[in-house]
Amino acid sequence: MQIVLVADHASINGGQAKVVVESALGLAARGHAVTVFAAVGPADPRLAAAGVAVVLTDQADVTSTNSLARFGAQWLWNRTAAERLRALLAELDPRGSVVHVHGWAKALSPSIGPVLRGCGLPVVFTLHEYYLACPNGGFYDYPVSAPCHRRPGSPACLAHNCDSRSYARKLMRVGRHWLMQGTGLTRSPNAVITISRLQRSAMAPYLPADTRFAEVGNPVDVLPLGHRTGAPGGFIFVGRISPEKGPLLFAEAARRAGFPATFVGDGPQADEIRARYPEAAILGWKAPAAVHALMREARALVFPSVWYEGQPLTVLEAQALGLPVIVSDVCAGREAVADGVGGLWFRSGDADSLADAMRRLADDALAQAMSDAAYDGFWADPLTLDRHLDGLDGVYAGVLREAEGGWVLGSCRPEPLGAVLR
Repeated sequence: MQIVLVADHASINGGQAKVVVESALGLAARGHAVTVFAAVGPADPRLAAAGVAVVLTDQADVTSTNSLARFGAQWLWNRTAAERLRALLAELDPRGSVVHVHGWAKALSPSIGPVLRGCGLPVVFTLHEYYLACPNGGFYDYPVSAPCHRRPGSPACLAHNCDSRSYARKLMRVGRHWLMQGTGLTRSPNAVITISRLQRSAMAPYLPADTRFAEVGNPVDVLPLGHRTGAPGGFIFVGRISPEKGPLLFAEAARRAGFPATFVGDGPQADEIRARYPEAAILGWKAPAAVHALMREARALVFPSVWYEGQPLTVLEAQALGLPVIVSDVCAGREAVADGVGGLWFRSGDADSLADAMRRLADDALAQAMSDAAYDGFWADPLTLDRHLDGLDGVYAGVLREAEGGWVLGSCRPEPLGAVLR
């Protein structure tokens, strides 16, 4: 099989790119001919070493550009990316090739829509976020730090500023969203991979009625270390310290509950936390092994995300390490946490509810029982890389079989991981 993975970035700068790189390496190890097509380099050096071809347009993304004015044209319509992708796909044999899109919103732009629609190859999308439905990609209202329930593009949506910076920027996003819809990008996939049930339910109303769905969880890179022993430590937050992740909520709840808050990571709200909550510890970004060591020693991971996060890998990593999770009930992390068994749910945005959950887990015996349950629950059916690759292979085989049968499409319920579309 020839597989082209399409993404904004060719090296790991976050969860989406991590899945692209790791799946590329895994698919190549299984004997597939894999190409990563991306706008932003450099490429992860492991790709070339594994025999993965990389095609880069060597462009900036929205966060790294030196000139937003010049980048605006690329953000709206990246002509270079469209031309390069069209040339790459034209060389492939449609009888054994699949195009798998992971991301386009940060650098590639909606220009890839007509290319995908006209390439004659089966196309698969993984929904890491919500840009195919929502102009800001998250169904999230940044000024009020809460999920947005307005229909994207509706009069209520147009009248409200949900952007993290300005209303003018929000209107630019709406304009690009309309442009994206006109390209047919939402109609280009022959199969859509979701990474949680929440994500499927949030996206389904905005995709064509005959969209084919399959659920393929992202891989979790953690070793089975056994049950934790020893007295549990404190409460820990791991990730980007930004509004949609709810870090201020954690800091406030920790103060009300009388516990110190520890943050592993950094981001735009770090300085505000330092100023308002000087008792909190902000450790900055750490290497994965160091993060896992800190999580292994903690009492619980607090995951206070206030947006519809699709599949928080930090929650799954915590459980794989035997760390109970206190999770917001609005994000998909709740799907992995059995409330009262391997962790606790709390009401999203409610500092008192979170503080109550922290007080419950102050009991060492309960914390140990939940630690054991979290570990056992994850490793009874672990989200390994092989399981992830099995899921991809099943979806790829399904869309190729449909291609051979004349692209007969129909609605499809979500399938278990690794199931072939039918």
